[in-house]
Amino acid sequence: MAAVVKEKARPAPAQSRLLMSGNDAVSRAVWEAGVRVAAAYPGTPATEMLEVISTYPDLYAEWSVNEKVSLEVAFGAAMAGSRSFCAMKHVGMNVASDALMTLTLTGVAGGLVIAIADDVGLSSSQNEQDSRYWGRFAHVPVLEPSDSQEAHDFTLAAFELSERFQTPVILRLTTRICHVKGLVTVGERREHAVAGFVKDVSRWVMVPGAAGRRLPLMFERENKLRAEAEISPLNGVEPGTDRRVGFVTSGPAYMHVRESFPDAPVLKLGFTCPVPIELVRHFATQCDQLVVVEEVEPLIENEIKAQGIAALGKDILPRSGELSPSILKPAIAKLLGEALPDVVKITPMQVFPRPPTMCAACPHLGVYYTLAQMRNVTISGDIGCYTLGFGQPWNALDACISMGASMGMALGLDKGRAESEKDKKIIAVIGDSTFMHMGMQGLLDIVYNKGNVTVLLLDNRAVGMTGGQANPGTGRDINGEEVPRVDFASLVKALGVREERVHVLNPYELPKLFKTLREESKIAEPSVIITNQPCVLVEHYKARKPFRVLEDKCTGCGNCVEVGCPAIHVTRRDKVIRPSGKEVERSFVRIESAACTGCGLCLQPCAPDAIVPVEALSMPIHVVKPS
Repeated sequence: MAAVVKEKARPAPAQSRLLMSGNDAVSRAVWEAGVRVAAAYPGTPATEMLEVISTYPDLYAEWSVNEKVSLEVAFGAAMAGSRSFCAMKHVGMNVASDALMTLTLTGVAGGLVIAIADDVGLSSSQNEQDSRYWGRFAHVPVLEPSDSQEAHDFTLAAFELSERFQTPVILRLTTRICHVKGLVTVGERREHAVAGFVKDVSRWVMVPGAAGRRLPLMFERENKLRAEAEISPLNGVEPGTDRRVGFVTSGPAYMHVRESFPDAPVLKLGFTCPVPIELVRHFATQCDQLVVVEEVEPLIENEIKAQGIAALGKDILPRSGELSPSILKPAIAKLLGEALPDVVKITPMQVFPRPPTMCAACPHLGVYYTLAQMRNVTISGDIGCYTLGFGQPWNALDACISMGASMGMALGLDKGRAESEKDKKIIAVIGDSTFMHMGMQGLLDIVYNKGNVTVLLLDNRAVGMTGGQANPGTGRDINGEEVPRVDFASLVKALGVREERVHVLNPYELPKLFKTLREESKIAEPSVIITNQPCVLVEHYKARKPFRVLEDKCTGCGNCVEVGCPAIHVTRRDKVIRPSGKEVERSFVRIESAACTGCGLCLQPCAPDAIVPVEALSMPIHVVKPS
């Protein structure tokens, strides 16, 4: 299928006021700042930044295979004297930190801004880490906007700061900033001359001797940044009439403080690393008690306490989650010995439980239906849509921690198994984008160390969970232009998997999938089964005619329910006594034709052949309720 090439957007003119999310606002500012190169790997809540940037003219944008590569691409552009930008979610910086911890020594020539989006509250992540630590760890400045307008303005300020001090700058966002919209006044693009790469091996080649000579320069830069933070207009005191408690706060927590205590004095920090200690010390004299409100770790709190400034923080506030007014008001009331404010208790409406599940006709459904039928297996999982295989009705995932970890965990499960588990089969499940992100090395390790692992590589031709973004396996880039597409079968063979142990098959063909998986899991060497059907939400997925249930034929066997397709609804459950005296439950179903895409998965386990295409029905069916 021919790729659909995206047309670049015509940016709104300067001084326009636009309704923008924080991600939108950062993207606009990146364009306005004259950035030449932007790179990222998709991850919620950061994904939309590069998606929007790619629609602007006059710059190069790419989806990189992982966050480390994206930072290295951005750094390369900064070495060449161009302004560059890199975006990732908080766990992405764990991957990119190898590059970060050295380029902080080299510094940059062109401005380099790294946007890190923290998922405070764990709305879509496996942990809730605080990316402000990277500023302290790497000795680079951190800016924290509190709304969409500041996300725009702080991005521009970050580029100026980066070039003035020749350092990367971290723009720390949170889900609340990334996804909440507000009015933003925007400007025009300002081009920046590119000086070109200046050869200097003492700066750019970080062998131990050269790195040792750069360390004093890094600490000198940090001292200058500390002085800059003290006078930065990004920090400011907002006086108040109620001096009993003064607040030091930053980011979206500032908004919560301002809403909860409109009359209290507030020191709002936008330039939060290094912390402007003298500014805090002066502010502390303007209130009776000082409370630090920050999400999520007590970084600022600990640093100001270490300077001998009395303050409260995590001793009265929670160390996880967002610090909303419902959290702040009771905590401060208790501190002041006041009656706790009335909390409006809202009784949620009782609705039918809706656990997270895969889409109707998702190509992963058949994979997990098949895995659920297997016995004596341990299944090592990974990050993606297919992580949902841990839940009902499949219960077919036993472990999942981070991108690409399914490979290494599976090898460890194999090598570390108990004697009583020597016959247990080890299966690893990983998606196409995740495999290229960090899974290839794990498979190479399995092969090299003779692991007895069967790998299910689910190629749905998209970065599915974050919205169907392109990757090297889709055959198109971020702009929709055709590019070479990875051949996964050839790739895994190149990594050492024997040709006869590599299978490419259609995950909708359940008998073949089950037979192949059962046979390969019995063979004591690495094998890879590659599924080859696209995500149902991408543009080149072709839906077929939907199906419906012939209710007079449905026996309630429930086999179709076990597939897990959300288009299948249980209409009623009956208990039936078999001749043997055993009581069994029957689940009678219907198919939501508007959601069904005709993949045919549910037909295959249907015992009474009660599922037929909608077009096969020329007249209404007379429904006879089963007894």
